[in-house]
Amino acid sequence: MASWNPRLYQKFSDLRNRPCRDLAARIAVAAPHRVVDLGCGPGNLGDIAAQCWPQASLTGIDSSPAMLETARQAHPEYEWRLGDIAEWAGCEERGDIVFSNSALQWVPGHDTLLPKLLGHVNPAGALAVQMPGTYRAAQHQILRDMAASPEWRRWFPEGRTREWHTHDLDFYYETLAPLAARLDLWATEYFQVVPSLESIVEFYKSTGLRPFLGPIEDAAARQRFLAEYLEKLRPVFQASSKGEVFFPMRRIFIIAYR
Repeated sequence: MASWNPRLYQKFSDLRNRPCRDLAARIAVAAPHRVVDLGCGPGNLGDIAAQCWPQASLTGIDSSPAMLETARQAHPEYEWRLGDIAEWAGCEERGDIVFSNSALQWVPGHDTLLPKLLGHVNPAGALAVQMPGTYRAAQHQILRDMAASPEWRRWFPEGRTREWHTHDLDFYYETLAPLAARLDLWATEYFQVVPSLESIVEFYKSTGLRPFLGPIEDAAARQRFLAEYLEKLRPVFQASSKGEVFFPMRRIFIIAYR
């Protein structure tokens, strides 16, 4: 899969940070000493952590050196470390808050992963997770259909690519309820407005499109893929009277307390 691009990712920082702020604001842990941010990206939690938990140390873990370098430049006061979420789940580290904003959808096996992560939470602490809840949305089904089509199948021999791993909230309830002292589960659909349909493609180029663009080695073919995707999106998203485009985004939130 293509390398993460911090500049492109942060192009839509207002949209991306909103769920992160909402998740942090809902965590009812008094005066945490240590926060671990799994899949920290370019350090989005840095400013938020300083506001919500000013006395806490923060350790961010991510698989992208470029993302971590951006995080270090923005917040040198925190620790930013190269690592894999699934591997971290098998280590001995603990935190008062184990936090993950829009990252666990890339890691399979949530039925075992989330209980492991909860096990890394100190007593009276919390595991806090936010993920996209749009797996079945048209914009993602279009990509799966394109990858399986005769025109693009040459780049996707199995007719598919790396998939997200998210489930409905009842799955997370059944998975975590036997282990948690308390669960707080909810979903939010953010009613986002972007300047154009092209903006939606730009938004996904740094996240959901990466598994589809990465295997296409030819630059011209990659641009054709993006152009075809853009055309297939036109019937999906409604334009406002001002010509902007409505871009709703459903997110799921999980807070499991020890």
